[in-house]
Amino acid sequence: MRRRLLAVATVVLATLAGAPPAMADIAQSDIVSSNPVDWTPHVLDGTVWSLAVVGDTVIVGGAFTKVADSSRRTTLARKNIFAFDLNDGSIRSFAPEVDGAIYSLAPGADGTVYAGGAFKSVNGTAQRGITRLWLGSGNRDTSFKAKVNWGDVRALATRGDRLYAGGTFTAINGTSRAALARLDAETGAVDSGFDARLSAPGLNRTRVEHFDVTADGRKLIAVGAFLKSGGYDRTQIAQFDVGGSSAQLTGWYTDDYKPQCMKGFDTYLRQVKFSPDGSYFVVAATGRASSAQKLCDSAARFETNRTGQQRPTWVQRTGGDSLYAVAITGPVVYLGGHQRWFDNPYGTDGNGPGPGAVARPGIGAVNPNTGKALSWNPTRARGVGVRAFLTVPGGLLVGSDTDELGKEYHGRIGLFPTS
Repeated sequence: MRRRLLAVATVVLATLAGAPPAMADIAQSDIVSSNPVDWTPHVLDGTVWSLAVVGDTVIVGGAFTKVADSSRRTTLARKNIFAFDLNDGSIRSFAPEVDGAIYSLAPGADGTVYAGGAFKSVNGTAQRGITRLWLGSGNRDTSFKAKVNWGDVRALATRGDRLYAGGTFTAINGTSRAALARLDAETGAVDSGFDARLSAPGLNRTRVEHFDVTADGRKLIAVGAFLKSGGYDRTQIAQFDVGGSSAQLTGWYTDDYKPQCMKGFDTYLRQVKFSPDGSYFVVAATGRASSAQKLCDSAARFETNRTGQQRPTWVQRTGGDSLYAVAITGPVVYLGGHQRWFDNPYGTDGNGPGPGAVARPGIGAVNPNTGKALSWNPTRARGVGVRAFLTVPGGLLVGSDTDELGKEYHGRIGLFPTS
């Protein structure tokens, strides 16, 4: 059945003049439908890595070259970024030229979007790793002058007049910043007082794989290939107070990500999201090593406002399959990857599910209080995995690398509507 989002979604999501909206996961009252809408467009190759919404426009970033309308009658060239209407799926004319993958997106003020990734130029002009684009024209905002010195930008978030960026860079605009920085959202100038001082002694490089900021802009949780913040041990995960002028490392820490998974992983943490109220966060991990003692190939909930060494409130184990994405709406935690099962602490990748395991191919949902699988089981073609979730008032957007979602054809993009 063809569905439409309620007009209220547009009203709720409308960007207020002068201030970019916060893009933490939004609260929803119930689990979404397992039947995706029929009218979203399709990405025909590659992978969708990131999603953002500005007003009634969905922006999609990744590594791809072609998109099609929902009927698949019209195919358009779109390299690594495109946009469509949130209410009916129609593809926008927005088509900037970037010469590398888009790994991250964040909404901007006044009809703009920030894009981060592995690109070196935008519309033929050198601007490495990060840019601000006008949605109406696809042009660069030339007043935003940020660029990284090397590597890429893997995560972005806007809070008020601040833009946070994480990735593999070691400097922005010539200012030394190891993998995490805060910028002026209008100009791209580096915040001189904000330095997380991340380092990874013994690893090839320091990398922030992902981070999230609470909706009120006061706390930031980062995950990735790092071992220290300043002089303090913080293996793969660190929490900061960021409401003021600096990045203040909190007393929160965990040693649960110190044990190694499969050899060769400099980090096995892939995504982290705060709950809408900021009281807890969930980490999605890979690792290629099933274990009932380690947090490889798992999702784990941790409480935010605590100090000292922390253990997870719960752990959801797949039994050896990677998780890459998480979204939290209040009553539900959504998880995506290339997993076959949930509730599978005793299963193994080669020997199948263990006692109590339930099939949740590629996508599923768990209870936020217990971490146990909910009955929601739309299924998806597993591929490498879900890379992006985005909650909107009308449902849950999903970006991945396969073309079957909810037992229907959906090329790398889908939207599960609110029930």
